[in-house]
Amino acid sequence: MAAQYRTVTNSQLTKINKITMSEQRQQLYFNLIDELLKCPNGQEPEVLESKPELIDSGFVETMLQVATMFAHEGNQDGAKFLFFVARELAKELGLYPEVSNPEVANTEAANKE
Repeated sequence: MAAQYRTVTNSQLTKINKITMSEQRQQLYFNLIDELLKCPNGQEPEVLESKPELIDSGFVETMLQVATMFAHEGNQDGAKFLFFVARELAKELGLYPEVSNPEVANTEAANKE
């Protein structure tokens, strides 16, 4: 079931054109983000596992840029979804620092509930 907020339009993609990577890889990232946004709830891991060659820091950065754009355009649900997935991928890739402050860790745990 694809929700209306879960689509990246071509006009939105052109706003992110400042990314400094090959256009071909950039387009592959956008295509994978679009697949994630359109896939049924719970199928995100399978979508990501289907393209392991694209799962890197550049993909996480691109997801964050699209999420930021969504937030600025009022698409809060799409932004939250992409921020969440980007954060989880960043953790898996070792890009997200482990929290050593117990107060911050408790706040993060409370946010998951």
